[in-house]
Amino acid sequence: MNDRDRTLLDAAAQGDTESVRTALAAGADPGTRDAHRRTPLLLAALHDHVPAAEALVAAGADPNAQDDRSDSPWLVTGVTGSVAMMRALLPAGPDLKVINRFGGISLIPASERGHVDYVRAVLRETDIDVDHVNRLGWTALLEAVILGDGGRAHQEIVELLITAGATPGLPDGDGVTPLEHAERRGFTRIAGLLRAVR
Repeated sequence: MNDRDRTLLDAAAQGDTESVRTALAAGADPGTRDAHRRTPLLLAALHDHVPAAEALVAAGADPNAQDDRSDSPWLVTGVTGSVAMMRALLPAGPDLKVINRFGGISLIPASERGHVDYVRAVLRETDIDVDHVNRLGWTALLEAVILGDGGRAHQEIVELLITAGATPGLPDGDGVTPLEHAERRGFTRIAGLLRAVR
């Protein structure tokens, strides 16, 4: 790796947009990778450095380039819940079907972690598959119920997913539906939302 590329990786990780621009202008490769196969854009996305990401996108950086953990800049937005980063990457044409190491798309970790604003935005601004099933046999709706805490954020996410057309009765790999999971966990409000659309 040459010095320009190393400088670009460091600048992206630190959110130093000016140095990102300078390195790119000097010929640094926006597709360069570190020891974990992370690109400058992935490092910027991980740390939510939106202006740095915008500069990289303008230089043609790939929002789908995956590292040695199968994370990509786009997938990471679902983990961080950053709507600003999600919007910064949209002009780069991210592949909404790229999957993480669990076989999930960005909507799934966002639903699990209670990132309401992200779930709302990604459902409204993209045609992401609301019923995508990961390797665990779980959809975003199942993750929100199984791994969520049943509180206000997860209630709102369940509502958003249902409104966006999620299939409420789609069961997990063991045949257990979101409603059954909600009832088992004592999530009365979520169970009520799911019962209303059966």
